Amino acid sequence: MLNDIKRDAQTRMGKSIDALKHDLSRLRTGRASTTLVDNLKVPYYGSDMPLNQVASISLADARSIVITPFEKNMVGPIEKALLASDVGITPTTAGTVIRLNMPPLTEERRRELAKHVSHEGENAKIAIRNVRRDALQHVKDLLKEKKITEDEERKADDEIQKLTDRFVKEVDTVAKAKEEELMAM
Repeated sequence: MLNDIKRDAQTRMGKSIDALKHDLSRLRTGRASTTLVDNLKVPYYGSDMPLNQVASISLADARSIVITPFEKNMVGPIEKALLASDVGITPTTAGTVIRLNMPPLTEERRRELAKHVSHEGENAKIAIRNVRRDALQHVKDLLKEKKITEDEERKADDEIQKLTDRFVKEVDTVAKAKEEELMAM
């Protein structure tokens, strides 16, 4: 029972870390990354399709993304979707190739993004602490039902706290790495 509670808490805390990494990967730094346009939907014959299913996406160099539609008539809809999205970059079209050039970030914008990174990190820590709270509550419920002893409860509480500390430390590491990447440009 206690092992199931700890395993569930560890899984949920791990998912919080994964969500943080995913959110931070979508954050625009001065360096080009195809994850910037991963979640973009494009109208394709009456339905919205992910961009990577209607075009190939690649990096031309460190500061530009090249999008090559599989069909020539998709250039316009892809361009419109890029302009309407929150990517914040104006596409440049040359024939059937769409190029996104990443402008270098200003110092002020880097600081804003660093604040955003720390905010996302704090949200991930809150999620991890909520998982800890749930796990501790399950342990207390088992104690009330007299399915475990007080010693087992204390031991489980300590183990859950150690697990929480480990994941909070990992959040700090991920957020710090992203902040350093932002400030290094």
